[in-house]
Amino acid sequence: MKAAVFHSPGNITCDTVEDPRIQDERDIILKVTSTAICGSDLHMYSGGIPQSRPMVMGHEFMGIVEETGKNITHLKAGDRVVVPFPIACGSCFFCQHDLPTACEHSNPDHYGPEGGIITEKGGALFGYTDLYGGYDGGQAQYVRVPYAHFGPRKVPENLSDEQVLFLTDIFPTGYTGVMWGELKGGETVVVFGAGPVGSMAVKSAILYNAKKVIVVDTLQYRLDQLRKLTGCETILWKDAESTIEQIRDMTDGRGADLCIEAVGFEPERSFIDRAKAVINFEKGSVKVLEACMSAVRRGGIVSVLGVYPANYDNFRLGQIFDKGITIKAGQCNVHPIIDRLMGYVQNGQVILDDIITHRLPLDAVDKGYEIFNKKEDGCVKVVLDPWKLSSF
Repeated sequence: MKAAVFHSPGNITCDTVEDPRIQDERDIILKVTSTAICGSDLHMYSGGIPQSRPMVMGHEFMGIVEETGKNITHLKAGDRVVVPFPIACGSCFFCQHDLPTACEHSNPDHYGPEGGIITEKGGALFGYTDLYGGYDGGQAQYVRVPYAHFGPRKVPENLSDEQVLFLTDIFPTGYTGVMWGELKGGETVVVFGAGPVGSMAVKSAILYNAKKVIVVDTLQYRLDQLRKLTGCETILWKDAESTIEQIRDMTDGRGADLCIEAVGFEPERSFIDRAKAVINFEKGSVKVLEACMSAVRRGGIVSVLGVYPANYDNFRLGQIFDKGITIKAGQCNVHPIIDRLMGYVQNGQVILDDIITHRLPLDAVDKGYEIFNKKEDGCVKVVLDPWKLSSF
C-alpha cells in the first residue's frame, strides 16, 4: 500500500509499505478514505518531538472497515467509521473514568505515572512517535485500528467524509478547551492561534453562547478567514504587551473569562527568544502560554491545547497564584464526547469542513507538509486522499 512515512525531520514521503494485518482479536483493518495533516504532526516534522525510525504518519483519519478481528461484533466489513486519535483499551481505570488518553494498556513500553519528558508517557496515539506507542498512523491507504470495540464510531450515511473527519481530533480538542472553561453563556473567550484547533475552539465557544470571541494570531490571512467564517473579533499579534493591552481594552480592563492556548511550544520566535531557549536548555517557548496568563481575568481559566513536551524555568507560578488562575491542560479525551459532537454536526449546529484550504493526493504529502509548515498559499488545513494519486 501507499503511505506517508516519516524518515527524519523535514523528510516525509509517500512510500510503498507492507499492508497492515490483524494482530489482536480486537483489531480492525480500515481502508482509509480521508485523512488530514494535523498541527501536532508538524512537531515531528520539525524535529521538536523526537522519532528515530521510519513511521507511518497521521492520527486524523476515517474510512471503511475492511476486516475485523474475532472479538469485534458491532462492526462488519463495509461499515464506514471515524476513529478517535487516542488509542485506548476501554477497560482500565483511566478509560473507565473518561480519561482514555491515560490508558494503562495501549502504550506498554513507555507508559507511567510520572509524565516525564522521555519516559513514563500517557496512552498511545496513532502515528505519533515510539514514545506514544509506536503505532503506524492513518495517512495511508490502510491502517490497523487496535481496540476497535471501543474507539471507532459509525458515520451516518447522510454525512460526507469531510463533514465528520475532524471529529477525530481537532473539533473535540477545540471543544474540550471551551468545555474546560465552564462557560454558562455571556462570557468573553480569547483564543490564541487561528489554526485548525483554534478555529474549532472558536466554533465551540459559539456553541457555548459566549458573548464575545476574540482570536489572536500572527498571520492576517488566518484571522481574516476565521472572522469571515464565524464573525469573531481578531487581533494581529505584534508583541505580547500590545496584544494583552488590546484584550484588556476590549474587556473593561479585567481580561478574558477564558483564554485558550492553541499554539504550543513552537510559536513564531525572534532570534533573541531562540537564544534564550538554548541558554536555558529549553525546547521551544512558553511565550503564548504566558500571554494567556496575563490576558485572562483574575479567577479566570486558561485551557492549554497546544503541545508542551518539556519543562520550563522561570514559569510564572507567582502570577497564577496571585490572580487565582485555573489552568487545565492535556491531550483531548475524544471518546467520551465524540458522540455528542457527532450530533452537533448531524443537526447542522456546527460546520467543520469550511476550514479546509487544500485537498491533495497522498503522493503529494511532502508538498502538503511543506505548505502547512511554512503557512504558504493561504494554507489552514490540508486533507489527503489516499486513493487519488497524482502519479496514476
